[in-house]
Amino acid sequence: MKAVGLYRYLPINDPQSLVDVEIPKPEAKGRDLLVRVHAISVNPVDTKVRSPKDQVEESPRILGWDVAGVVEQAGEECSLFKVGDEVYYAGTIVRPGCNSEFHLIDERIVGRKPKNLDFAQAAALPLTAVTAAEAIFDRLEITLDTAKNAGKTILIIGAAGGVGSLATQYAKLAGLTVIGTASRPETVQWAKEHGAEYVINHHEAFAPQLKKFGFATVDYIFCLNDTARHWDNLVETIVPQGRICSIVETPGPLPLSDLQGKSATFVWELMFTRSIYQTPDMIEQHNILNQLADLIESGTFTTTLTERISPINAENLRKAHAKLESGSTIGKVVLENW
Repeated sequence: MKAVGLYRYLPINDPQSLVDVEIPKPEAKGRDLLVRVHAISVNPVDTKVRSPKDQVEESPRILGWDVAGVVEQAGEECSLFKVGDEVYYAGTIVRPGCNSEFHLIDERIVGRKPKNLDFAQAAALPLTAVTAAEAIFDRLEITLDTAKNAGKTILIIGAAGGVGSLATQYAKLAGLTVIGTASRPETVQWAKEHGAEYVINHHEAFAPQLKKFGFATVDYIFCLNDTARHWDNLVETIVPQGRICSIVETPGPLPLSDLQGKSATFVWELMFTRSIYQTPDMIEQHNILNQLADLIESGTFTTTLTERISPINAENLRKAHAKLESGSTIGKVVLENW
Protein backbone atom coordinates (compact mmCIF):
# COMPACT_ATOMS: atom_id res chain seq x y z
CA MET A 1 0.00 0.00 0.00
CA LYS A 2 1.02 3.62 -0.46
CA ALA A 3 2.44 5.56 2.47
CA VAL A 4 4.58 8.58 3.27
CA GLY A 5 7.51 7.96 5.61
CA LEU A 6 11.07 8.83 6.47
CA TYR A 7 14.41 7.07 6.77
CA ARG A 8 16.39 10.06 7.99
CA TYR A 9 15.44 13.03 10.17
CA LEU A 10 16.05 16.06 7.99
CA PRO A 11 15.00 19.71 7.51
CA ILE A 12 11.66 19.90 5.73
CA ASN A 13 13.17 21.63 2.69
CA ASP A 14 15.17 18.46 1.98
CA PRO A 15 13.25 16.25 -0.52
CA GLN A 16 14.31 13.19 1.52
CA SER A 17 12.71 14.47 4.73
CA LEU A 18 9.44 12.77 3.76
CA VAL A 19 9.28 10.27 0.89
CA ASP A 20 6.67 8.17 -0.91
CA VAL A 21 7.02 4.49 0.01
CA GLU A 22 5.25 1.15 -0.43
CA ILE A 23 4.67 -0.89 2.74
CA PRO A 24 2.71 -4.12 3.45
CA LYS A 25 -1.02 -3.79 4.11
CA PRO A 26 -1.66 -4.88 7.73
CA GLU A 27 -4.42 -7.13 9.04
CA ALA A 28 -6.77 -6.35 11.92
CA LYS A 29 -6.68 -8.66 14.93
CA GLY A 30 -7.91 -8.44 18.53
CA ARG A 31 -9.35 -4.99 19.26
CA ASP A 32 -7.72 -3.39 16.23
CA LEU A 33 -9.56 -1.86 13.31
CA LEU A 34 -8.07 -1.61 9.83
CA VAL A 35 -9.14 1.77 8.49
CA ARG A 36 -9.03 2.92 4.88
CA VAL A 37 -7.59 6.43 5.22
CA HIS A 38 -9.47 9.18 3.37
CA ALA A 39 -7.95 12.29 4.99
CA ILE A 40 -5.14 13.18 7.38
CA SER A 41 -4.12 16.32 9.25
CA VAL A 42 -0.77 17.61 10.49
CA ASN A 43 0.07 18.69 14.03
CA PRO A 44 3.14 20.09 15.81
CA VAL A 45 3.94 16.57 17.03
CA ASP A 46 4.55 15.55 13.39
CA THR A 47 7.18 18.23 12.90
CA LYS A 48 8.79 17.57 16.29
CA VAL A 49 9.16 13.85 15.62
CA ARG A 50 10.49 14.53 12.11
CA SER A 51 12.90 17.27 13.19
CA PRO A 52 16.63 16.79 12.37
CA LYS A 53 18.55 14.32 14.51
CA ASP A 54 21.37 11.80 14.08
CA GLN A 55 19.26 8.72 13.55
CA VAL A 56 18.56 6.46 10.58
CA GLU A 57 15.60 4.09 10.21
CA GLU A 58 16.11 0.71 8.52
CA SER A 59 12.45 0.60 7.48
CA PRO A 60 10.36 3.72 6.79
CA ARG A 61 8.91 5.40 9.85
CA ILE A 62 5.33 6.46 9.22
CA LEU A 63 4.13 9.61 10.99
CA GLY A 64 0.64 11.09 11.28
CA TRP A 65 -1.78 11.43 14.18
CA ASP A 66 -5.08 12.64 12.74
CA VAL A 67 -7.23 10.61 10.38
CA ALA A 68 -10.74 10.15 9.06
CA GLY A 69 -11.69 7.07 7.08
CA VAL A 70 -13.79 3.92 6.79
CA VAL A 71 -13.43 0.63 8.68
CA GLU A 72 -12.11 -1.97 6.22
CA GLN A 73 -11.69 -4.81 8.69
CA ALA A 74 -12.42 -5.38 12.40
CA GLY A 75 -10.50 -7.67 14.73
CA GLU A 76 -12.30 -10.60 16.37
CA GLU A 77 -12.53 -8.79 19.74
CA CYS A 78 -13.97 -5.54 18.37
CA SER A 79 -17.39 -4.50 19.65
CA LEU A 80 -17.57 -0.74 19.06
CA PHE A 81 -17.32 -0.65 15.25
CA LYS A 82 -17.98 -2.81 12.21
CA VAL A 83 -16.87 -2.88 8.58
CA GLY A 84 -18.18 0.14 6.68
CA ASP A 85 -18.36 2.51 9.67
CA GLU A 86 -17.01 6.02 9.10
CA VAL A 87 -14.56 6.92 11.87
CA TYR A 88 -12.05 9.53 13.01
CA TYR A 89 -9.27 9.43 15.59
CA ALA A 90 -5.80 10.66 16.60
CA GLY A 91 -3.97 7.37 17.14
CA THR A 92 -0.98 6.74 19.35
CA ILE A 93 2.69 7.73 19.29
CA VAL A 94 3.89 4.17 20.04
CA ARG A 95 2.53 2.61 16.83
CA PRO A 96 2.97 3.49 13.14
CA GLY A 97 1.17 6.70 12.21
CA CYS A 98 -1.72 7.16 9.82
CA ASN A 99 0.08 8.57 6.76
CA SER A 100 -0.74 5.43 4.76
CA GLU A 101 -3.61 4.09 2.67
CA PHE A 102 -4.65 1.71 5.45
CA HIS A 103 -4.02 2.07 9.18
CA LEU A 104 -4.31 -0.21 12.22
CA ILE A 105 -5.80 1.36 15.34
CA ASP A 106 -7.20 0.18 18.69
CA GLU A 107 -10.94 0.80 18.58
CA ARG A 108 -10.94 2.19 22.13
CA ILE A 109 -9.38 5.45 20.91
CA VAL A 110 -11.59 5.76 17.80
CA GLY A 111 -14.80 7.78 17.45
CA ARG A 112 -17.65 7.82 14.96
CA LYS A 113 -17.18 10.50 12.31
CA PRO A 114 -19.69 13.38 12.55
CA LYS A 115 -22.35 12.75 9.90
CA ASN A 116 -22.46 16.37 8.75
CA LEU A 117 -18.71 16.63 8.08
CA ASP A 118 -16.78 15.27 5.12
CA PHE A 119 -13.60 13.30 5.75
CA ALA A 120 -11.28 16.32 5.52
CA GLN A 121 -13.40 18.38 7.93
CA ALA A 122 -13.42 15.47 10.39
CA ALA A 123 -9.69 14.77 10.10
CA ALA A 124 -8.94 18.30 11.34
CA LEU A 125 -10.38 17.55 14.77
CA PRO A 126 -9.31 14.42 16.71
CA LEU A 127 -5.88 15.19 18.21
CA THR A 128 -6.72 18.78 19.03
CA ALA A 129 -10.16 17.93 20.40
CA VAL A 130 -8.94 15.10 22.63
CA THR A 131 -6.09 17.29 23.89
CA ALA A 132 -8.45 20.18 24.61
CA ALA A 133 -11.10 18.04 26.29
CA GLU A 134 -8.60 16.19 28.48
CA ALA A 135 -6.96 19.47 29.50
CA ILE A 136 -10.22 21.26 30.29
CA PHE A 137 -12.06 18.44 32.06
CA ASP A 138 -9.41 15.98 33.32
CA ARG A 139 -6.39 18.19 34.06
CA LEU A 140 -7.97 21.53 35.00
CA GLU A 141 -10.94 19.66 36.54
CA ILE A 142 -13.52 22.02 35.08
CA THR A 143 -17.06 20.63 35.02
CA LEU A 144 -19.95 21.30 32.65
CA ASP A 145 -21.91 22.85 35.53
CA THR A 146 -22.41 26.30 34.01
CA ALA A 147 -23.96 27.65 37.22
CA LYS A 148 -20.86 26.64 39.18
CA ASN A 149 -18.62 28.22 36.55
CA ALA A 150 -20.50 31.51 36.32
CA GLY A 151 -18.07 34.41 36.67
CA LYS A 152 -14.98 32.20 36.34
CA THR A 153 -12.32 32.92 33.75
CA ILE A 154 -9.88 30.91 31.66
CA LEU A 155 -6.88 32.28 29.79
CA ILE A 156 -5.98 30.24 26.69
CA ILE A 157 -2.48 31.04 25.43
CA GLY A 158 -2.47 30.42 21.68
CA ALA A 159 -6.23 30.53 21.16
CA ALA A 160 -6.11 30.58 17.34
CA GLY A 161 -4.25 27.29 16.94
CA GLY A 162 -5.81 23.88 16.49
CA VAL A 163 -5.98 22.99 20.19
CA GLY A 164 -6.82 26.56 21.21
CA SER A 165 -9.77 26.68 18.83
CA LEU A 166 -11.29 23.56 20.42
CA ALA A 167 -10.36 24.52 23.98
CA THR A 168 -12.16 27.83 23.51
CA GLN A 169 -15.32 26.01 22.42
CA TYR A 170 -15.14 23.54 25.33
CA ALA A 171 -14.57 26.37 27.81
CA LYS A 172 -17.56 28.27 26.46
CA LEU A 173 -19.64 25.10 26.72
CA ALA A 174 -18.70 24.95 30.41
CA GLY A 175 -19.89 28.53 30.93
CA LEU A 176 -16.47 30.12 31.48
CA THR A 177 -15.45 33.59 30.37
CA VAL A 178 -12.73 32.94 27.78
CA ILE A 179 -9.73 35.21 27.35
CA GLY A 180 -7.56 34.17 24.41
CA THR A 181 -4.14 35.29 23.28
CA ALA A 182 -3.27 36.14 19.67
CA SER A 183 -0.91 38.60 18.03
CA ARG A 184 -2.20 39.25 14.49
CA PRO A 185 -5.51 40.75 13.32
CA GLU A 186 -6.50 37.51 11.57
CA THR A 187 -5.71 35.34 14.62
CA VAL A 188 -7.53 37.75 16.93
CA GLN A 189 -10.59 37.49 14.67
CA TRP A 190 -10.35 33.67 14.56
CA ALA A 191 -10.15 33.45 18.37
CA LYS A 192 -13.22 35.67 18.75
CA GLU A 193 -15.17 33.71 16.14
CA HIS A 194 -14.59 30.54 18.16
CA GLY A 195 -15.75 32.00 21.46
CA ALA A 196 -13.06 34.16 23.03
CA GLU A 197 -14.74 37.19 24.62
CA TYR A 198 -11.45 39.01 25.14
CA VAL A 199 -8.09 38.72 23.38
CA ILE A 200 -4.68 39.86 24.61
CA ASN A 201 -1.26 39.80 22.91
CA HIS A 202 1.06 37.03 24.13
CA HIS A 203 4.11 39.07 23.07
CA GLU A 204 3.36 41.59 25.83
CA ALA A 205 3.03 41.31 29.62
CA PHE A 206 -0.28 39.68 30.53
CA ALA A 207 -1.24 41.46 33.76
CA PRO A 208 -1.56 45.03 32.40
CA GLN A 209 -3.64 43.79 29.46
CA LEU A 210 -5.95 41.77 31.72
CA LYS A 211 -6.44 44.76 34.02
CA LYS A 212 -7.68 46.80 31.07
CA PHE A 213 -10.52 44.28 30.75
CA GLY A 214 -11.18 44.35 34.49
CA PHE A 215 -9.39 41.14 35.49
CA ALA A 216 -6.72 41.12 38.21
CA THR A 217 -6.23 37.35 37.87
CA VAL A 218 -7.78 34.37 36.06
CA ASP A 219 -9.11 31.13 37.53
CA TYR A 220 -7.60 28.78 34.94
CA ILE A 221 -4.78 28.98 32.40
CA PHE A 222 -4.26 26.63 29.46
CA CYS A 223 -0.82 27.19 27.90
CA LEU A 224 -0.33 26.12 24.28
CA ASN A 225 2.73 28.20 23.49
CA ASP A 226 6.24 28.30 25.00
CA THR A 227 5.65 27.40 28.64
CA ALA A 228 9.09 28.56 29.77
CA ARG A 229 8.82 31.98 28.12
CA HIS A 230 5.39 32.62 29.60
CA TRP A 231 6.14 31.19 33.05
CA ASP A 232 6.39 34.53 34.89
CA ASN A 233 3.11 35.65 33.28
CA LEU A 234 1.43 32.43 34.40
CA VAL A 235 2.61 32.83 37.98
CA GLU A 236 1.58 36.47 38.11
CA THR A 237 -1.90 36.14 36.64
CA ILE A 238 -3.21 32.86 38.10
CA VAL A 239 -5.65 33.33 40.97
CA PRO A 240 -4.67 31.93 44.38
CA GLN A 241 -5.62 28.22 44.39
CA GLY A 242 -6.04 28.34 40.63
CA ARG A 243 -4.99 25.69 38.09
CA ILE A 244 -2.57 25.85 35.15
CA CYS A 245 -2.23 23.24 32.41
CA SER A 246 0.36 23.17 29.62
CA ILE A 247 1.03 20.94 26.63
CA VAL A 248 4.39 22.52 25.68
CA GLU A 249 7.55 20.88 27.01
CA THR A 250 10.34 23.01 28.44
CA PRO A 251 14.12 22.90 27.88
CA GLY A 252 14.70 22.48 31.60
CA PRO A 253 12.90 22.20 34.96
CA LEU A 254 10.26 24.77 35.85
CA PRO A 255 10.56 26.65 39.17
CA LEU A 256 7.35 25.19 40.58
CA SER A 257 8.05 26.76 43.96
CA ASP A 258 6.99 30.06 42.34
CA LEU A 259 3.41 28.77 42.70
CA GLN A 260 3.70 27.78 46.36
CA GLY A 261 2.53 31.09 47.78
CA LYS A 262 -0.67 30.89 45.76
CA SER A 263 -1.16 27.15 46.41
CA ALA A 264 -1.69 26.95 42.65
CA THR A 265 -1.67 23.70 40.68
CA PHE A 266 0.41 23.03 37.56
CA VAL A 267 -0.34 19.95 35.47
CA TRP A 268 0.76 18.58 32.10
CA GLU A 269 -1.49 17.26 29.34
CA LEU A 270 -0.35 14.75 26.72
CA MET A 271 -3.13 13.08 24.74
CA PHE A 272 -0.91 10.03 24.06
CA THR A 273 -0.64 9.14 27.77
CA ARG A 274 -3.69 6.89 27.85
CA SER A 275 -2.65 4.88 24.79
CA ILE A 276 1.07 4.72 25.70
CA TYR A 277 0.30 3.22 29.12
CA GLN A 278 -2.90 1.38 28.15
CA THR A 279 -4.62 3.01 31.11
CA PRO A 280 -7.87 1.46 32.39
CA ASP A 281 -9.76 4.57 31.20
CA MET A 282 -8.29 4.50 27.67
CA ILE A 283 -11.80 4.26 26.22
CA GLU A 284 -12.43 7.83 27.39
CA GLN A 285 -10.87 9.01 24.11
CA HIS A 286 -13.56 7.03 22.25
CA ASN A 287 -16.15 8.77 24.42
CA ILE A 288 -14.63 12.23 23.86
CA LEU A 289 -14.72 11.79 20.09
CA ASN A 290 -18.30 10.49 20.10
CA GLN A 291 -19.40 13.40 22.30
CA LEU A 292 -17.64 15.78 19.94
CA ALA A 293 -19.52 14.23 17.00
CA ASP A 294 -22.78 15.00 18.84
CA LEU A 295 -21.65 18.61 19.41
CA ILE A 296 -20.67 19.02 15.76
CA GLU A 297 -23.95 17.56 14.51
CA SER A 298 -25.98 19.83 16.79
CA GLY A 299 -24.12 22.90 15.50
CA THR A 300 -22.64 23.64 18.93
CA PHE A 301 -19.05 23.13 17.70
CA THR A 302 -17.46 23.77 14.31
CA THR A 303 -14.54 22.14 12.49
CA THR A 304 -11.22 23.99 12.53
CA LEU A 305 -10.23 23.06 8.97
CA THR A 306 -8.74 26.06 7.16
CA GLU A 307 -6.86 24.53 4.22
CA ARG A 308 -7.23 21.41 2.06
CA ILE A 309 -4.37 19.89 0.06
CA SER A 310 -4.81 17.00 -2.38
CA PRO A 311 -3.62 14.35 -3.00
CA ILE A 312 -1.88 12.75 -0.01
CA ASN A 313 1.76 12.30 -1.02
CA ALA A 314 5.24 13.18 0.20
CA GLU A 315 5.49 16.44 -1.73
CA ASN A 316 2.23 17.78 -0.32
CA LEU A 317 2.96 16.52 3.18
CA ARG A 318 6.29 18.37 3.10
CA LYS A 319 4.35 21.52 2.15
CA ALA A 320 2.01 20.99 5.11
CA HIS A 321 4.93 20.48 7.51
CA ALA A 322 6.57 23.66 6.22
CA LYS A 323 3.38 25.64 6.78
CA LEU A 324 3.19 24.37 10.35
CA GLU A 325 6.84 25.13 11.03
CA SER A 326 6.36 28.70 9.80
CA GLY A 327 4.32 29.39 12.94
CA SER A 328 1.72 31.37 11.01
CA THR A 329 -1.00 28.77 10.48
CA ILE A 330 -4.53 29.34 11.72
CA GLY A 331 -6.70 26.30 12.41
CA LYS A 332 -5.76 23.03 10.68
CA VAL A 333 -4.21 21.96 7.37
CA VAL A 334 -5.66 18.70 5.99
CA LEU A 335 -4.57 16.42 3.16
CA GLU A 336 -7.18 14.25 1.42
CA ASN A 337 -7.34 11.46 -1.17
CA TRP A 338 -4.48 9.17 -2.18
